[in-house]
Amino acid sequence: MKSSFWVKVSAILWKDVLTEFRTRDTFTSVLVFSILVIVIFNFTFVPGSQMFETVAPGVLWVTFTFAGVLSLNRSFARDKEKGCLDGLVLCPADRVALYLGKMLSCLAFMLVVEAIVLPVFAVLFDLPLYLPKLAVIAVVATIGFAAVGTVFSALVVHTRARELLLPLLFFPIIIPVIIAAVKASELALSAASWSEMTSWLTIIAAFDVIFTVAAALVFDYVLEE
Repeated sequence: MKSSFWVKVSAILWKDVLTEFRTRDTFTSVLVFSILVIVIFNFTFVPGSQMFETVAPGVLWVTFTFAGVLSLNRSFARDKEKGCLDGLVLCPADRVALYLGKMLSCLAFMLVVEAIVLPVFAVLFDLPLYLPKLAVIAVVATIGFAAVGTVFSALVVHTRARELLLPLLFFPIIIPVIIAAVKASELALSAASWSEMTSWLTIIAAFDVIFTVAAALVFDYVLEE
């Protein structure tokens, strides 16, 4: 039973990965947007200055946040445009499997973009390329982004103004993760120890667990709407 569940999750994940690999429409637009934001901010602040050290974590998470929204907007919209959404809803699979498959696909796309953007950010802002603490923060926070964003993406997919409605619904819920990620990133960039970042990472991890479980439980009702 458990193996069948994860086979369905894997099938949905693979469908999204294969579709994106063939079209590359979401990945390309999100990646270009993210790099442009980093480049623009690079010309605004002088690396090494006190203001730079203050705003660098915010710049990074503004980039990740808006890139995430662009990616999430396309998650269910692409299926709706191609006539695949009705098939997903009607397929004999647990709604939790559908949710996890879509959430993992969103997570994968966002992590790939972040893996490319982080080195660009490090080079342009004169930071060391090896930033394991920042990478861990990005992964943990992105899980929360994908967990919440997948539900809201499904909720607004049938609305005409989904590009506007998704950020309005998504940002108020995800604010704790953004704040904690910025604070943790600030400590990471200042070479703080893991123990100093524990409280912020704990907040993000607790958010991930709570909202992933809550989103999986309500996802069936979201699809019915």
